[in-house]
Amino acid sequence: MAELIRVVLAEDGVLLREGLIGVLSRFGCTVVAAVGDGPALLAAVAEHRPELVITDIRMPPGFTDEGLRAAVTLRRERPELAVVVLSQYVQEEYAAALLDTGDGRRIGYLLKDRVVDVPDFMASLRTVLDGGTVVDPEVVRRLLRRSRDPLATLSAREREVLGLVAEGHSNSAIAARLFVTDAAVGKHVGNILAKLNLPPADDTNRRVLAVLAYLRA
Repeated sequence: MAELIRVVLAEDGVLLREGLIGVLSRFGCTVVAAVGDGPALLAAVAEHRPELVITDIRMPPGFTDEGLRAAVTLRRERPELAVVVLSQYVQEEYAAALLDTGDGRRIGYLLKDRVVDVPDFMASLRTVLDGGTVVDPEVVRRLLRRSRDPLATLSAREREVLGLVAEGHSNSAIAARLFVTDAAVGKHVGNILAKLNLPPADDTNRRVLAVLAYLRA
C-alpha cells in the first residue's frame, strides 16, 4: 500500500472501527475521519477529500442501507473516488447498485468475514485504489445466478401476482384474493410485463409469455 493514503472510515461498530483504523495505519494509510453514520460520512468526505472511503452498508439511524446510499451519492459526485463497502451478509441488489455508479471502476464490495484476512483485505484495497473492481466471490456467484433468473427483478408482490396469473386467474379474481383493487393488480401486471421485457405486440399474448417465464424459473 502506498504511503499516506487518506481514508474516511464509516463503521458504527466500535470494535471493528478501531480494529480497521489500526490495520490501515500499519499499512501506510491515514484515517482522517472515522464516523458511525451516513450523514457523518458525507460530511467527512466533503471536509477531508480522501482518496479512499471504506463504509459499512447498514448504519444508524435505520440500520438498512444508509452506508450504501451515502456511497452511491459520493460516487455520483466524485466518480474517481475509490469506495469499498463492507457487508455482514450477501446482498446482491446492494452490490449491483454500487457497481452501477460511475464507470464501475475503483469499487469494492466485500463481506466482513474477509476482513480477518488482513493481507487479502489490504490487497483488495490496493486493487481498488489502482482503478480496479473487487467483489467478494460469494457475491459474484449470487449475481451470476440472479442474472440467469428472469424473475429476479420482480418484487415479492409481483411474483405473487404472476403466480396467480399462471394459475389462470383474472385480474378481478386476483384482486379479490389479495384484497386489493383491480387497478392495483393491473399496475402490478404492467410492471411485470415491463420488467420481463415484454412490450405490446399484435401477434403475441404477453400474459402467456409472462407465465412461460414464470414456469421456466
